[in-house]
Amino acid sequence: MQQPSQTLTTRSGFTFHVRPARADDDGTVAEFFTHVTREDLRFRFLAGLNEVGAAQISALTHVDHRRTENFLAFTHDGSMMIATAMLACDPAFERGEVAIAIRKDFKQHGIGWALLAHLAAVADAKGVQVIEAIESRDNHAAIEVERDMGFTVAPYPGDPTLLRVSRAISTARSPG
Repeated sequence: MQQPSQTLTTRSGFTFHVRPARADDDGTVAEFFTHVTREDLRFRFLAGLNEVGAAQISALTHVDHRRTENFLAFTHDGSMMIATAMLACDPAFERGEVAIAIRKDFKQHGIGWALLAHLAAVADAKGVQVIEAIESRDNHAAIEVERDMGFTVAPYPGDPTLLRVSRAISTARSPG
C-alpha cells in the first residue's frame, strides 16, 4: 500500500515534505541527482558514478509500494526535490535495507536523520524487524547518524571496504 504525503521537521526545525515516488517522477529524480556530489553518489550506489542512469532512476520511481518504497523529499513549498530515501524489504518482511541521498546544498540540516526515522517508522508499520544499510567505510557522516539512532556497526562479509549497520525496530508479531 502506498504511503501518503507527510510533512517532516528536523531536530533543527527545518520542515520539508515527503511522498512516495511515482512512475512519472523520472525527470525530477534525474534532475535531483545532478545536485548530489560524486562522493555521495558513490556512497548511495556503492559504485563510482558520474551520473545516475535511466535504469537506476527507473528502479527508484517504479516501485511496488509494498516491499519497496522510495520517498522523495521536497522543500516546504514543494519547489525543489532535496532528498530520496528508499526502503527495500525482503519477501518475509524480516529485514529492510535503507538508502538515502541528499542534495549537496541541503546537507547539515538534519534531513538524513529525519528520513531515517521516517523509514524506520514505515518499516515498523510493515512489521519489519530489522533495518540495515550497507555503507562505505568512508561514509563517516552517515555512520555517525546511524550510530546516534541506535544502529550497530559490523564488517560486511567479503568486502573490507564496506560496513553493515543495523537496528532492531520491531519485535516479532504474532499472526493476526
